[in-house]
Amino acid sequence: MTARLTIMSDTPFGTFFVPGPTEIRPEILEQLTRPVMVHRNKAFEAMFARIEAGLRDVFLTARPVYVGATSATGFMEMAVRNAPHGKILCLVNGGFSERFALVAESCNRSVERIVVPWGETFDLNVVDDKLSSRQFAAVAVAHSETSTGVLTDVRAIAEIAHRYGTIALVDSVSGAGGAEITVDGWSLDFVFTGSQKAFALPAGLSFAVASAEFVERAKKVADRGFYFDVVQYDKFAEKNQTPSTPATSLMYALEAQMGDIGREGIERRWERHLAMRDATIDWVQSVAKRRGIDIDVVATEGSRSPTVTVISLPNGMAPRELLDAVLARGYTLGSGYGQLRETTVRIGHMGDHTVDGLRRCLHACETAIAELAERRRLTRV
Repeated sequence: MTARLTIMSDTPFGTFFVPGPTEIRPEILEQLTRPVMVHRNKAFEAMFARIEAGLRDVFLTARPVYVGATSATGFMEMAVRNAPHGKILCLVNGGFSERFALVAESCNRSVERIVVPWGETFDLNVVDDKLSSRQFAAVAVAHSETSTGVLTDVRAIAEIAHRYGTIALVDSVSGAGGAEITVDGWSLDFVFTGSQKAFALPAGLSFAVASAEFVERAKKVADRGFYFDVVQYDKFAEKNQTPSTPATSLMYALEAQMGDIGREGIERRWERHLAMRDATIDWVQSVAKRRGIDIDVVATEGSRSPTVTVISLPNGMAPRELLDAVLARGYTLGSGYGQLRETTVRIGHMGDHTVDGLRRCLHACETAIAELAERRRLTRV
């Protein structure tokens, strides 16, 4: 796939460098205007088969990839409702891993948490010690924690879980499509994501992969519900169908994007996202050193996501001021989330963005930060 240029959006919001929804190319948006398709026919099934082939290459799996007309939170609930009965160990290091725990509790599941400070990942020895009690049916973990920009080693978590007969449920909402994930090679039991993150598609679709063992064990879960019944999703996927009415207009866009992702290649896509992460981290460190401005990356070194970087701001610099100043220069960043809302901003370097386009955004960010810092200095004087 040829390199793409980031083009300034013709909207009041500028170009999106938000950790979801992400910037969507015009040619992908154009797919939404195609005529509505009847989904219970051969034409839809042929399109679904093409989409499936592309999604399997993204997740590196031979299993079906479920496509649902829901936000990723819906498939988070699917993970919980179809998991074997028993206690769930939730690894919490941010707002969305905490959401996983809350969803489990709302489904009347017994939950125990391992909680670490926001910006950190987990000590694998602590996880091993906890799972060694063999009292957990499942462990739930966020691959890329969108609220902090932390990447967790879900492969290692799954290996520990399987050692004790526990299944691994993985939220890869801001990971899949941008951060390396290998469902079959890492023996992940259930992985889900959303369309509006690294897939660079409109919101409204979610994707999930379940291992064959997960589906077999789900058959014994009598109260797994109806809309998110993984057994039904698996059965319909074999026929290149969905259990309920799909969002066909969104699937036109999905098919087109799968073609482009396939031409780029998933490994090169991972590499591009790593390059954007590294460029962002280098920029933060450079600005802090050159301008003497106290900004930093929230996620600890060695566990930084390729798709989103959360940046802490100097005392007294309001995130909303910075977001507005950057927007005035043509770019939309993400606000901080949860307990980091008043002290951070988030840069979503994911989807179809390039390093060159990102650097233009970072230049706008630097001039805005410098202007606000100078304004604060003059005000103090």
